[in-house]
Parts: sequence; structure tokens; C-alpha cells
Amino acid sequence: MTTPGDGPQDAAAPALRMAAPAEAGHAAGSAVGVPAGGGKQPKGRKHRRRRRGAVYSPRARPAEPQGPTATSPAAFAASRPPDAAAPEQQHATPAARNAFYGALDLGTNNCRLLVATPRDYGFRVVDAFSRIVRLGEGVGHSRRLGDAAMGRAIEALRVCAAKLAEREVGRVRLIATEACRAAENGEAFIARVHEETGLALDIVSRETEARLAVAGCASLVDPNASGVILFDIGGGSSELVWIDLAGSSGQRRRMSDRIRTWMSLPVGVVNVSERHGGRHVTRPIFEAMVAEVAAMLAGFPGAAALDRAVAAGNVHMPGTSGTVTTLAGSHLGLQRYDRRRVDGTWLAGGDVARLVADLADMDYDARIANPCIGRERADLVLAGCAILEAFRRRWPVERLRVADRGLREGALVEMMAEDGVWRSRSGRRPGDGVHG
Repeated sequence: MTTPGDGPQDAAAPALRMAAPAEAGHAAGSAVGVPAGGGKQPKGRKHRRRRRGAVYSPRARPAEPQGPTATSPAAFAASRPPDAAAPEQQHATPAARNAFYGALDLGTNNCRLLVATPRDYGFRVVDAFSRIVRLGEGVGHSRRLGDAAMGRAIEALRVCAAKLAEREVGRVRLIATEACRAAENGEAFIARVHEETGLALDIVSRETEARLAVAGCASLVDPNASGVILFDIGGGSSELVWIDLAGSSGQRRRMSDRIRTWMSLPVGVVNVSERHGGRHVTRPIFEAMVAEVAAMLAGFPGAAALDRAVAAGNVHMPGTSGTVTTLAGSHLGLQRYDRRRVDGTWLAGGDVARLVADLADMDYDARIANPCIGRERADLVLAGCAILEAFRRRWPVERLRVADRGLREGALVEMMAEDGVWRSRSGRRPGDGVHG
């Protein structure tokens, strides 16, 4: 079974002109914005070739989070894109409906692409691609991208370039993350990508990565919560963002005004599994993974204040990664991945603990046989579970919401907001805020 996030299988086989895109996690015309746990999908006519259901609804885009390496609020405010308007006010202009936008995320483990077109309240995905490339393989030891890893990534990027050309995508955001940030030859690799594929990738900062994760997942935040700890477990780094919703009293506020603090950790499923071993993971090895991450959390800015907020209750964790989608798939008993059921799923704290314990007790062969994991992720999934477990032990919230969305969706929201593709009934410009 394919799972997005840390490692979906290669699903590039369908022809470019087919209605269904090449990623198991996103169907063409898919309802990217209405989570399965948060409402029913509108039903289309039985014989329609393309579904015209709900689309991705962005709510808001956050400012660069505050933290040890964050830019100053004033400096970032001068350069940040405008926020998207509140979902109930967004209306795509007629010209925008015919425009295609592309967002590509080349991570430590995966190469992923989304192509979308604006719609009222958000956008509709028309094509997608995801392939495990393990670009960051061995970077933790050698500090360099390996030849084989670069070759795998370039082959995947050629597929992405072909899709963008086929769709005649006019606006793109192409980002590379931790593997290229950490590798001594990261910049040289980006130059090679441009020469061989024509794609001009941008190595983004950890601040930008955290911002895009929040932008992509903002619509899964429970507006009645007093706060959320949003996390993104990647292949080479993991981001944590504390969004403080207390005292909003229903007024309209941008998500950027709600971010209390943030942190990026240099741990992800690839580098943690390489350090501790991913195939044969005993309980002591698993606990050593958890302890490594837990030690880093002591440096989270405002940790004591967040401890008090969690102890007071009404704080939940939205999370984006293949780790949490795997847990959700197992919880739902899926034999084949269905993002409409997984995205937005709520998991109770006790269920998360049980699911993590069950996976930790599996040997390597059992993880391969599990339809929610498979061979390509069997050596990574426990590292992701250990990172999540460190988060949960430090801040034991009772609710976790699963996000099958992230950086690509955040990039699409930002580009469309920058271009002013949405117009509001009230005449407000995008970025005036969202309901608190």
C-alpha cells in the first residue's frame, strides 16, 4: 500500500493525459480541502468523467515562525507573501480558473509534485507525482549527496518536468529541503538539475519549510482549541510549531499572528534510521531513538509555557508525515491507501500509543508484509514513530489530527494568494484574516 509523507511508492505509470494523476495520495479533481474526519464529501454524478467535489481550502498562511534561527518579525513581514482569505470569502476569478500552478518538493526521502488550478475556497488538484528517491542517503556520514542518490532524484525530476510541460504550467514553486541544505555538494547538485531537466530548484531555509507546512495544514486546526502543536516529520529534519489560539474571542486574526514559537530539529526518518539501524530495531534501540529526539526538545523556545498550556488542556497536534498517515491507515484497517479517509482523521492519544507499540513489536519482515508500510518504508517507519513518540511524551496531548498534505499545498496557497486569484464577497483583500 502506498502512503504519502515519508515514503509513497512510485506511481508514475499512468499516462500524462489521463484524468487520474500519478500519486496514490491525490486523485485528479480530488477533494484536497475537506478532511475525512471533518465532513462528508459532496457526491458527483455517477457517470461524470471528472469529480467536481470540494477543493483544498487554505484558511491562512503563517508568518515565518519565531525561534532561535528565525528572522526578525519586522524583516519577515516586509517580504512575506499575503495571507489567503478566509475560506468563506474566497472566490476564484474567471481567469484564474484556467491557470495551472505547480509545486514540487524534493526532500531527503521523496520527490513529490502537485499541479492544481484555483477554485472557489481553494484549488483542485489535476495531476500529482511521488517517488521515493532517498536523496539524503548517507549524507549524515559523508556530508555529500551520493552519485546513485542524485541519479535517482534526477530521473524523478525528469518525470516532473515532463508533467509541468504537458500541462503548460505557468506558475511554479520548486523547493529542495534538508538533504540539499546539509550536503556540501547540494548547490552543485541543484545546478546539475537545472542543466539536465530545466528545473530551477530553490534550497529553502528551515524557517520557510516550517511556514509552508503550517500553510498547507492550517485548515485542519480545530478553531475551538486553545492551541496546537503542529509537526512535520521529514526525511532529514522535523519541524514543530506552537500556534497559540487562546483568547481569540472570535475576532478575525491571521495565522501569522497566532504563531507563538517554533523549532526545526535535525532529525528525520532517514538520518535517524541510519544512525540507529532501521531493519532490526529492538525495544532498547527504539528507546534510544526516542531519547535522542527528546534531548533536543529541551531547547524548544518557550517549552515551559507550552508545558503549562498542554497541562491546561484543549491543545491538539496536527501532524504531516508518512509516519502519521501510516498510523491512520493501520487504525482504519485499510488494505489500500485512501487519502479521503486518512486526511483529517482524528486519533486519540491512547490509540496512537497502541499503534506505535504494535509497530515497534513487529520485526522487519512483518513490517514489509503490513499493507500500510511495505518494503520501501519498512526500514524508516520506526524512526518516524520514535520521533512522534518523543513529541508525545514531552507534550502528552489527547488528540492528534492526521494530515495528508504539507509543503506542496502550502506553496500552492502562497502562490495563488500572491497572484490575487481569489476575490471576496465583502471586498476584503486576501490576508485580512480568518475567524479566530
